[in-house]
Amino acid sequence: MQLSDIFLRLGESNFEQMLRSVSLGRLRTYQLFDAFKTRLRVQKLNTETLRKVGPRTWARLQEEGSADLATELSQAILISHMDMIQAVLNDLGIPHQDGFFEKDADLSRYLSDGWQQRAWDKFNASYPPPALLFYLNHLGWEVGKAEDVFSPPA
Repeated sequence: MQLSDIFLRLGESNFEQMLRSVSLGRLRTYQLFDAFKTRLRVQKLNTETLRKVGPRTWARLQEEGSADLATELSQAILISHMDMIQAVLNDLGIPHQDGFFEKDADLSRYLSDGWQQRAWDKFNASYPPPALLFYLNHLGWEVGKAEDVFSPPA
């Protein structure tokens, strides 16, 4: 499974909601603003642009499945929800430094069976559901090498 598959499997509505939740201030803080603006292929990056660029960016993900585009999008979305990331990592007992963990660390032992559902049940009322759903899938993909996309039962 590739990172772009997570976006595509979560659907266009969730994708557009996540895109609109991107914090431009956080992008500037983490020096991702210009790279993100370039990746989205926009002249000006603001909240209105984020709303308008959603369908076009979604189409690019579908057509290209670009790993670079998916990586830039995921960084922007995740950096915008660091409080959620820290809460989930703390709940799972995963050691981290302000939401970041060492790249080569084997953290799969912290992800016991059913961890995504338990985290979803605990946090979906506290954080934006599309962002939480994306993060749970991203964490499973990055740490647990998930083979499929998690989707909570309706």
